[in-house]
Amino acid sequence: MERKSGILLPMSSLPSPYGIGTMGKSAYQFVDFLKAAGQKYWQVLPLGPTSFGDSPYSSFSSFAGNPYFIDLDLLIKDKLLRSSEVKNRDWGSDPDRIDYARIFENRFPVLRLAFQRGKERYAREIGDFRRENAAWLENYALYMALKASFGMVSWTEWPDREIRLHKPEAVERYRRQYAEEIDFWVFCQFLFFRQWKELRSYAHEQGIQFIGDVPIYVALDSADVWAEPKYFQLDSDGVPKEVAGVPPDAFTEDGQLWGNPLYDYDVMKADGFGWWIRRIEGAGRLFDMIRIDHFRGFESYWAVPFGNTTAKIGRWRPGPGMALVGVLTSWFHDLSFIAEDLGYTTPEVEKLLKDSKLPGMKILEFGFDPKGESDYMPHNCVNNSICYVGTHDNEVVNGWIRHTDKATLRYAKEYMHIGEDESWCEAMLRTGMSTASKLFVMQMQDILELGEESRINTPGVLGNNWQWRMRPDAVDKKLARKIRKLTETYRRL
Repeated sequence: MERKSGILLPMSSLPSPYGIGTMGKSAYQFVDFLKAAGQKYWQVLPLGPTSFGDSPYSSFSSFAGNPYFIDLDLLIKDKLLRSSEVKNRDWGSDPDRIDYARIFENRFPVLRLAFQRGKERYAREIGDFRRENAAWLENYALYMALKASFGMVSWTEWPDREIRLHKPEAVERYRRQYAEEIDFWVFCQFLFFRQWKELRSYAHEQGIQFIGDVPIYVALDSADVWAEPKYFQLDSDGVPKEVAGVPPDAFTEDGQLWGNPLYDYDVMKADGFGWWIRRIEGAGRLFDMIRIDHFRGFESYWAVPFGNTTAKIGRWRPGPGMALVGVLTSWFHDLSFIAEDLGYTTPEVEKLLKDSKLPGMKILEFGFDPKGESDYMPHNCVNNSICYVGTHDNEVVNGWIRHTDKATLRYAKEYMHIGEDESWCEAMLRTGMSTASKLFVMQMQDILELGEESRINTPGVLGNNWQWRMRPDAVDKKLARKIRKLTETYRRL
């Protein structure tokens, strides 16, 4: 990889008149901004359909796209919708925040109108799409049809035990019963991937590539676990034996109880990790570079007994290590990977990262300990790494300086030589650009010098996450020139 830089901005955070970012006009304009600013990469979060808590890391499918991101203006242009059908709905009143309840209430009735007009017009294209994606699409569409019929509860609570356990006879019976509803969910995926393909092609024409996340775990409430339970540590009734999380640390005294089902790596290894190969193939349809979330979980993972209310009590269990990582890195020659190696590390985790030859991550907000050396200090950002000021899970700079002790701030200010005419945001971006890391990724909020209200996510805290939206007038040619100059100065252009 050449020395480059990029910007982290979730798709959901783009401005739009319909309450949440989409793959429409604002996305194309942001690609143009990236090009003008001299950037190579647009990093987005996972693009899957979100479930409880609205987290993109908790999705109904590892393969599907989020129907919220389907651009309605493009559907109006395609005569699948009328302007009056979308503009008279309440998409939320706050331009800075996403109102997910409003989006859920209004988005699907509108998409159903498009479905009624488009299902015959695009019948042949939809048929081709179904055949190309049959390995995951049919199970996902049936799963969503069943969730809708059972009041959107998780599959573990469905009243019919036969379909809950994905028995073939029950699957066929419900496929016939809900054929029209299944067709609707297929249509939504057809629209999503058609719009994404066009956006990604445009980005590539402008020299912009996408970085996206693959969460290490999948949600229990997902078509993945329901349709292929053999790959997960579940009992005969589909209940997890242990669940995922991380133990207590300096940030959380109870640890983080994620609750995801754990993989049965013995079963996965027996078929050559085919499930993981299919999953990365799916991500490769979306992204050019993939950030593997919680990479340390491939070395060993924290297993918490199912039913516990915190992650305090658990045990470390061995992961697949290079047996899996080696398959992924050798199988996909056209994809690049980033190892999200943050959190509790050990010599064994460090060895796995070294053996994989993947770049790890450096977070500058962790790098200014006045009392000692840190791997995250700017001068320790090695070439084979990806440098961030902070990620979506961290404070934005203006939030970080409010919640960081004075001694650390004093040391950071001295280290970065922050002058009176330079803001903290500017200094952090300048410092990140100057590191030896082959890629530096900036959060859009720090470029805009926004406050802590623009933080994307606070780990371990439910509510008020994933909501920040960028204003329509936030970026302009002047800002692009400023970022381009910084990028050129540190030879990342």
